[in-house]
Amino acid sequence: MIDCAIRPFYRLFMTLDTATVVFEPRGTTATEAAITIDDRYVAHNYSPLPVVAASADGAWITDVEGRRYLDCLAAYSAVNFGHRNPEITEVAHAQLDTVTLVSRAFHSDRLGSLCSALADLCGKDMVLPMNSGAEAVESGLKVARKWGTDVKGVATDAANIVVAHNNFHGRTTTIISFSDDEAARRGFGPYTPGFRAAPFGDADAFAAAIDENTVAVLIEPIQGEAGIVVPPDDFLPRLRSLCTERNVLLIADEIQSGLARTGRTFACEHWGVVPDVYLLGKALGGGVVPLSAVVADADVLGVLHPGEHGSTFGGNPLAAAIGSTVVAMLRRGEFQCRSAELGDRLHRRLRELIGRGVVAVRGKGLWAGVDIDPASGTAKSVSLRMAHRGVLVKDTHGSTLRFGPPLVITADEIDWAVEQFAAALVE
Repeated sequence: MIDCAIRPFYRLFMTLDTATVVFEPRGTTATEAAITIDDRYVAHNYSPLPVVAASADGAWITDVEGRRYLDCLAAYSAVNFGHRNPEITEVAHAQLDTVTLVSRAFHSDRLGSLCSALADLCGKDMVLPMNSGAEAVESGLKVARKWGTDVKGVATDAANIVVAHNNFHGRTTTIISFSDDEAARRGFGPYTPGFRAAPFGDADAFAAAIDENTVAVLIEPIQGEAGIVVPPDDFLPRLRSLCTERNVLLIADEIQSGLARTGRTFACEHWGVVPDVYLLGKALGGGVVPLSAVVADADVLGVLHPGEHGSTFGGNPLAAAIGSTVVAMLRRGEFQCRSAELGDRLHRRLRELIGRGVVAVRGKGLWAGVDIDPASGTAKSVSLRMAHRGVLVKDTHGSTLRFGPPLVITADEIDWAVEQFAAALVE
């Protein structure tokens, strides 16, 4: 039933052969119509740019008006391999014709091959498949606490986990409990205990935060939401040594930074560090389905027993088929090379704008955080100007723009994007 109160604002279209109903606000563009419906029916937990995607291919998005935009966000690294990557979509289509979901109540012919390949890629023994990145983080926290109780011998309910200030690991209730982001925390208490924070990049502070009941250190090798913040070169190696000495798990959240985004398979590799636990997601699903994972050795993941953790969709055949393809693509190394080589170009071109509306440029590979001179406006206002010029980027923390295009972007497209950025800075 249609609410009579909203009838004056909409035209009703019905396609009789499909019995579908479409609402379109009167006297507006297709973009305005779509945004109007979103504003009415979609929970307001995001503040998106006024661009309505209708299709996408490679590094480009086309909106409902037919305008094309160079995507320099890649769904926060979920579309590392490009929109509708043909190698991935071919596998997805084939799997859709066989079986998509049986849950973990049964075995499937796809799950074992995914976990074997992913464990080998990470140099670990076992994989716990999940769906979203936040689920991977939550699962990693549970595993660390169980490991602390069963293996390290920490008393029940006494375990603590050390995290970094300005971290971003998701927005579940437990995760926001150790977040510094007041927008994510405010009003959502009471908060989950058992966490303590130290400044990102300060190994001495982490050492001071660890005690006999610490079971894990959870860290982003490069902080993404904070503005693509790269730590000092000695930070991760010192954390690795510290965790080994204190019998503490080092958990690397590579959900955004991993899977070729920074020019290496994992960002930790830039510092020669191997964590005890990898948390993976986003690009693991090939930009097609949600797929995440906790990857570790058997002495860590082996603490889980039937009934202690689960997920209806975790490791489903469709996601597993796609994930196996992603791992095979990463094995070839071409995307790591593209990210490293084109990332050098992106960073060089962006650094040329320092003093011309840009204050600083940070990052590795095809991942850059750019601090905007306040004289050029806020990062949000600059992102709006860039969208008008056909380039999609995302602001964070008021004054920082994030560039993270699909790894299929070309050198010419990078140059064009930076040219549009330079023009937007002086508008």
